[in-house]
Amino acid sequence: MTVFFVGAGIGGVDYLTVKGARIISQAEVIIYDALVDTQILDLASAHCIKICVGKRGGKISTSQESINDLLVTYAQKYHQVIRLKSGDCGIFGRINEELKVLQAINTEIEFIPGVSSALAAPLLANIMLTEKNDSQCVTIVTGHDCDSLNWSILSQVDTLVILMAGKNLSIIVEKLQLYGRSPNFPIAIIKNGGSSQQQIWKGRLDNIVEKTLNISLSPCIIVIGKVVENEQ
Repeated sequence: MTVFFVGAGIGGVDYLTVKGARIISQAEVIIYDALVDTQILDLASAHCIKICVGKRGGKISTSQESINDLLVTYAQKYHQVIRLKSGDCGIFGRINEELKVLQAINTEIEFIPGVSSALAAPLLANIMLTEKNDSQCVTIVTGHDCDSLNWSILSQVDTLVILMAGKNLSIIVEKLQLYGRSPNFPIAIIKNGGSSQQQIWKGRLDNIVEKTLNISLSPCIIVIGKVVENEQ
């Protein structure tokens, strides 16, 4: 028995790896997250069991304990089970608890990388995260818990990419300015990166909150750095 942790990439099948597509087509069970594009699930056979265990902030979500139980149950009954996560399962995928319960029953585990939205969404929005003169360093963080981040360091990096931070935008811009970033520093917000619903807002730390007022930004990627101004 093998459980494959597969990164679904940033959107539809176009951004899925060849190996990921092959494994999905052979799967007996797919346990998938909320942000996984349904086109990817269509690659599975008609007999494949598909179970949504999505976690979304502010909405009814499947508990981690329930996900663990599902993985153990199906791993013991089937030969090929997939844990399908959006982006790359190793970047803020929160999979350690799932790995532990599977290792406890001696399940074979294989990882199949995916295209992370942290890297792909900016590129698809014509933002190059690294530039010779403006950005020699990229830092990727989650904005889910702003109080846990070291803003004195983050305010100094060339390019800052923040995931899961749509609801905390006002806190983020406040923290960055508090720790030394100019109010004029560039910022971009990319919602639904890589999909037909992609939206982009560009501005400065002192006006981006106003530009996106009363707009639901989730799911989004926030990019802060001079690279935002470099039009391609």
